Amino acid sequence: MTLMVNTMNNMMNAVGYDRVRAVQWHGDRLRLLDQRCLPQQERWIDCHQVEQVAQAICQLAVRGAPAIGIAAAWGVVLAAQRGAPLELSLKQLRATRPTAVNLVWSLERMKARMAIADDVASLEREAQAIQEEDLMANRHMGYLGAELIETHADVLTHCNTGSLATAGFGTALGVIRAGVAAGRIERVYVTETRPWQQGARLTMYELICDGMAPTLVADSAAAYLMQSGKVQWVIVGADRIAGNGDTANKIGTYALAIAARYHGVKFMVVAPSSTVDMDTASGDDIEVECRNPDELLSVAGQRMVVRSAQAWNPVFDVTPASLIHAIVTERGVIEHPSLPAMRTMFACT
Repeated sequence: MTLMVNTMNNMMNAVGYDRVRAVQWHGDRLRLLDQRCLPQQERWIDCHQVEQVAQAICQLAVRGAPAIGIAAAWGVVLAAQRGAPLELSLKQLRATRPTAVNLVWSLERMKARMAIADDVASLEREAQAIQEEDLMANRHMGYLGAELIETHADVLTHCNTGSLATAGFGTALGVIRAGVAAGRIERVYVTETRPWQQGARLTMYELICDGMAPTLVADSAAAYLMQSGKVQWVIVGADRIAGNGDTANKIGTYALAIAARYHGVKFMVVAPSSTVDMDTASGDDIEVECRNPDELLSVAGQRMVVRSAQAWNPVFDVTPASLIHAIVTERGVIEHPSLPAMRTMFACT
C-alpha cells in the first residue's frame, strides 16, 4: 500500500513538470506553437486549412513523431470542416514526412473512422481521442521508464522528446520528468542536436520552464562525457521502431548508442506503441529522410560555410536493437529487444 501511494505521489509530482501544450485545437482552427522560433519567441500559428497544417509539418513548425501525427489528425478535421476532398487531404498530409510512422498510423486511424462516419463531429472526436491517448501513454511510459533507473543517476538525452514533441509530458523527456520527481535522476545532460539544435533550443527550454537545471553539451562532447563516468543512462525517443527492435531516431542517436555500449552506459528508447511498425522487418527497410543541405550550411538562417560547399543532411539514423538496453512503450518494457520479444509484446505472429 505504501509503495502504491509513493508511486501515485511521484507521478503527481512529475505531472507538475509539464507546462507546455504545443498542439491546441480551438474548434475551427489548429493552433501550433512555432518551434522554429523557440526559445527567443513564443509565436503561434493558426491553421484554418489542411494545406497550412501540411506546410507546418513540412517546415518543422510542428515536429516530434507523436505531435506530427496529432497535428495531421486535426488537419483531416479541418479538411472535413472546409469541405475539402478527404482522400486528397490524407495523401497530402501523408507526404509531408516519410520517416515518422506515427503520421501514417494517425492518418490510417482517421481513414478508418471516415469509413464508418465522415461527418465533422465524428472525425473531431477521433482526433481528440488520438491526442488524449498520447498524453495518457506518455505519463504511463514515464513511470515505467523511471522504474528502470537506479537512484542518484545522471542521464543524457538527445533531441527533443517532451511536451513540444507530443500531446504533453513527453516520451524520453517524460521518463526524465518522472525520474526527477521520484528522486532517481539527479542531473540531466542535453545534447545540442545539430543542425536544428532541438536539444539546445527546445529541450533546454522545456526543462528550465519546469524549474530543472539541465546541462547542455555539444554533440561531439557526448562520448567524452560517458568516458568520464558522469552518465549512467542515455534516454532517447524514436520516430519508427522496426519489428526486430531497430530504431530510427534523430541523427546522432546511433553514435550515442555505440559510445554508450563501449562505456557500459545503458541505452533506453521511449516511444508509444504507435511508433512501432511491425510491418517493417528491420532498420534496413526504414526510409531515412534527407533534408535541404542549406540547413547544415547555415545557423539560424545565416550561412556559416564557404559558398559552393556541399553538404549531406540526413535527419535520422537507425540504431540496431543489439545496442538498445530497453524499449519502453505504454504496453510495457522490452529489455534487450529482439524479434520474438517484439512479436510477443505487439501480438504479431
